[in-house]
Amino acid sequence: MIRAFLPIVLLTFSNIFMTFAWYGHLKYKNTALWVVILVSWGIAFFEYCLQVPANRIGHEYYTAAQLKTIQEVITLVVFSVFSVTYLKEEFKWNYLVGFMFILLAVIFIFKK
Repeated sequence: MIRAFLPIVLLTFSNIFMTFAWYGHLKYKNTALWVVILVSWGIAFFEYCLQVPANRIGHEYYTAAQLKTIQEVITLVVFSVFSVTYLKEEFKWNYLVGFMFILLAVIFIFKK
């Protein structure tokens, strides 16, 4: 059972790297685009080093659709924390409502 939890941990850390690779540069708008692209690719390398094993191990316990759903939920949580803490953006009520609909999708995807 612990091994079934490992993909979730790996996907969480993978998403932290991915979020910084995709959105971290938004605080550095004066930095040349080619520089932020190279930095983002460098960060994304570590994201893939975690994401690929997470999916490989996870597929022993979850379907591909379930893995993708887990990844999307983690992405939304990580991104929400990132946008509020790092980018200093407001978390609005309609974001929460949208996330609740996604949670409803999770329930249906994992329903036996």
